[in-house]
Amino acid sequence: MLNGIEDVITRPDLADRTIFVALPFVPDHRRRPEAQIWGAFEAARPQILGALLGAVAHGLSVVSDVRLEQLPRMADFAVWSTACEPAFSVAGSFSHAYRANRRVAIEDVVEADPVAARIRDLMAQRSQWAGSAADLLHMGTADMARGELGWPKSPRALAGRLRRAQTPLRALGIEMTFGRAGHVGTRVITLRAPRPYRDATVSTVSVISDG
Repeated sequence: MLNGIEDVITRPDLADRTIFVALPFVPDHRRRPEAQIWGAFEAARPQILGALLGAVAHGLSVVSDVRLEQLPRMADFAVWSTACEPAFSVAGSFSHAYRANRRVAIEDVVEADPVAARIRDLMAQRSQWAGSAADLLHMGTADMARGELGWPKSPRALAGRLRRAQTPLRALGIEMTFGRAGHVGTRVITLRAPRPYRDATVSTVSVISDG
């Protein structure tokens, strides 16, 4: 568990494995001494434990039958949580909440990375772009100068940053491929956004039933 006022997770690989929880502000009139908080917890603990054990029991009974159309990186976590969710809420609640949480995490990662944000803005205006890293480096200099903090200063550095940004951009529906073209094998970067970006992580859930 990590705790902080500012975002402490900015790397896409870690963000893709993280559940982000923004705690609400506690006004002064609702603050309580620690002893009172622990007293309330001890009073509620039997009910909390019973609810958790009920969820585990339900999950164990159906987990082998849970099918997700698409699996996120935390596949086992998604399957197990989906199996347990009927003990707490209606079917599909977990997938909706998890999808929304990952969308926020992905968009925050992209927003914090000048390169990923520039690619997102570029592909919001078109469905495909192809060119070299040097071409991409010089595009949009009016709003992303080479000297700006965090913006690469060479095509090679930009190519490295693009590879790092592939995962969060793919989650937004932007596919990036690296290849070569022509007789001399010029390096070419191809960007595609065939449809409006979306989060394709956890979608339809089904449970196989004999009934």
